[in-house]
Amino acid sequence: MELTAEKTVQKDTHYGSNPISNALELSKDKIREIVAKRAAKEFKEGDVVTLGIGLPTAVADYVPENMHVIFQSENGLLGVGKSQPKENPDTRVINAGGGFVEAKKGACFYDSQMAFTMMRGGHIDATVLGALQVDEDGSLASWVIPGKFVPGMGGSMDLVVGAKRVIVAMEHLSKGTVKIVKKCSLPLTAYKEVDMIITERCVFDVHSDGLELIEINPMFSVEDIKSSVTADFRVSKNLKYMI
Repeated sequence: MELTAEKTVQKDTHYGSNPISNALELSKDKIREIVAKRAAKEFKEGDVVTLGIGLPTAVADYVPENMHVIFQSENGLLGVGKSQPKENPDTRVINAGGGFVEAKKGACFYDSQMAFTMMRGGHIDATVLGALQVDEDGSLASWVIPGKFVPGMGGSMDLVVGAKRVIVAMEHLSKGTVKIVKKCSLPLTAYKEVDMIITERCVFDVHSDGLELIEINPMFSVEDIKSSVTADFRVSKNLKYMI
């Protein structure tokens, strides 16, 4: 469904313009579901896709059964399937985040050297990963908050630079803190590499001249989005509802 920005504001202002109060209506599980389902629509037949740890791992659960997408995990599995049931999982098969997953028919296992060779060699069609901050230029900060201990960057830098398409899938806010910003203030993972940002509230395309709002959750208005980011953006003439 297409709509104009003006219609969106008129239709949805009854939800209020306080972005934090609206966010409280959605549980963590519901946010995860909304974002993962939307990200799963971005793949095409035959794509090789690497999912980052955290929320992005759920994306594999929502790809249609009749679509052949090959998920790669940086810990050495090509052919990642859906999450295993919580009861009696096969604990030998995990993704990069340590979650128990299925191995699809024809899957293969290999060492981390081969996994990173695939990522660095341009063999990944798309990657979906989370972020601490994304700015209006498409730069990404995803690995460290100064003063807090972290084990390292992991494979995110290799993924963001090596993948043909970079999709950030994340919660819109972090404990009320804005994550879509004018300029990243945290140490960068990569500079101007992000192609799309998906949150539970909206979807942005990242262009060379800035962000474009292309989809919005009907629970929120364009004014809600403006009040919950510090980045500048334009509203698409073909703005649609997230479905």
